[in-house]
Amino acid sequence: MLNHFKDMEKWEVPGIRVGIVCAGDEELAPFLPAIDNCKITERAMLKFYEGEIQGIEIVALYSGVCKVNAAIASQILIDVFGTNLIINSGTAGGMNPNLELFDTVISTEVCYHDVAPDILTEFHPWMKTVFFEADRELIERSKAAVKKIEPAGNVFWGRMVTGESFITDKGRQKINDEYAPFTVDMETASIAHVCYVNGIPFISIRCVTDTDVCRGICNFEENCAKASMIAKNITVALLNELRG
Repeated sequence: MLNHFKDMEKWEVPGIRVGIVCAGDEELAPFLPAIDNCKITERAMLKFYEGEIQGIEIVALYSGVCKVNAAIASQILIDVFGTNLIINSGTAGGMNPNLELFDTVISTEVCYHDVAPDILTEFHPWMKTVFFEADRELIERSKAAVKKIEPAGNVFWGRMVTGESFITDKGRQKINDEYAPFTVDMETASIAHVCYVNGIPFISIRCVTDTDVCRGICNFEENCAKASMIAKNITVALLNELRG
């Protein structure tokens, strides 16, 4: 994705309206107390929380799990609420063997692991590769933001993959062999996809709830609340960095 911030004059705060997409209610929950002047609007069976965090206008919600739900929410954020930057915040499964529980990965590029490559390159949106790149300026600002806080766990920048299943044992090796991702989830690529076709900046911040060693739904459920708070803290630090 190109650097779209070049059109925002001097990073003026009034020019930025950030959409924050979380998959589940537990991932959204840490954000709600941080939203000033909060207003709730319902669209398409979703609740959108409008307000400010760190002086930045935001609209936050949980979309529901899976690619289509996340895409619906993202397009509404753009078309109805006028967001011009989207951050995906939440949790993920760790795929890279160097990741431990509660480490955080910030996306540099995202792809689907369950979509045939030529679907995106031979047909709309006629991409050159299967990877949706995170905005370069957001990547740099996320690095600056992380340096100013002390997040729990380590923070990595790298590739994420998305598909319609929770990865335990089945399919893990195939995904690692084909894509070598840091994390896997069920929404990120679809949000990046929507941002790509709309030409707006995107980045994902996902904290690890389960790994190859500590795998399974039970680990996700046990670690989701803590991981969601870690992702929220880094996201808020990034919002603060956007203020300049």
